[in-house]
Amino acid sequence: MNILSRRKFLRLGLAGSAASITLAGNKAVSSLLPFTPVEAEGPFYPVTPQEDKDEDLTRIKGHHTSAQGEPIYVTGQVMNHQGQPLANASVEIWQANAKGRYRHPRDPNPAPIDNHFQGWAIVTTDVQGHFRFKTIKPGAYPASAQWIRPPHIHFKISKEHYQALITQMYFPDEALNEADLLLQHKKPSERSFMIAKRGALLNAIEVFEFPIVLRTTI
Repeated sequence: MNILSRRKFLRLGLAGSAASITLAGNKAVSSLLPFTPVEAEGPFYPVTPQEDKDEDLTRIKGHHTSAQGEPIYVTGQVMNHQGQPLANASVEIWQANAKGRYRHPRDPNPAPIDNHFQGWAIVTTDVQGHFRFKTIKPGAYPASAQWIRPPHIHFKISKEHYQALITQMYFPDEALNEADLLLQHKKPSERSFMIAKRGALLNAIEVFEFPIVLRTTI
């Protein structure tokens, strides 16, 4: 698994807007990581039960054919505000297929369903808070006559004593990002945290890194 440490998180530039705290007495300064921005769940959260929700969305158990489209890895680390890794956090993703169609009965997109694409997955972070999915790069799709949504992946993260988070991960260098109504509604500093960074290739497959910072409920 591609390890995304707190130091690498900072090196990626995600701490540019992190708050600095001056401790009384010794003037010591520590940087806090910015929280991952919240986004709407959207209308296509999975409603159809499925047995296979493992980390590899490109293959469904019992199928001999892989999903259509460009395979990618999505990796990341779930942390708290102080940069401490959060083990045993639940990380859930759902997304459109390579043609921009969800496995959802109310998706009006006329694009074809890929019956070999899992579309939905749930994993648990390891002791260092890391997660990894193998999936396909989702396609763009029309949200309305004037609005084409860029490729994106929905995330839902939960952990005891932390606020559940729903967000979306976008891909770098996508022209449609500049016109997306949801993404552009965010502050520029927030948008930078929602666009994944490219990592080193893994098994000749492109990797996108998406670190996540949760708010505590305590």
